[in-house]
Amino acid sequence: MKTKAPTGKSFEFYFPDVDTSLLVEPADDRVLFRATKNTFSLQRKLNFIHQLAAEGFIPDQYQWWTGINSDCSTVRWEVDCSWLESPAATVLKTRQFMVGLLAAALLLWLGLMLTLLLGWL
Repeated sequence: MKTKAPTGKSFEFYFPDVDTSLLVEPADDRVLFRATKNTFSLQRKLNFIHQLAAEGFIPDQYQWWTGINSDCSTVRWEVDCSWLESPAATVLKTRQFMVGLLAAALLLWLGLMLTLLLGWL
């Protein structure tokens, strides 16, 4: 599990075994979990909440929390990818790489076509 703390009071976690990113947003009276996929079982959610409380990411009261009640719960799980965003530098670097790759493929194809049509083979 990789952890990254963005600005503000929220924490990002990545679980490579299920390829899921998770954003934890603790507040005074609630904790919001935003996952990119619905890959967590109820038991895994409970274990993760207990671990976060034990490590100080969320209030200690959740260390003994026993279940998820969707009606009036202080813990809420959502499947939401809207919080993910790619850095502009990464998008620019990827775009430059792809343009260069396509240009090289086009030049190679043109060279092969010229070689074939002019009978150099």
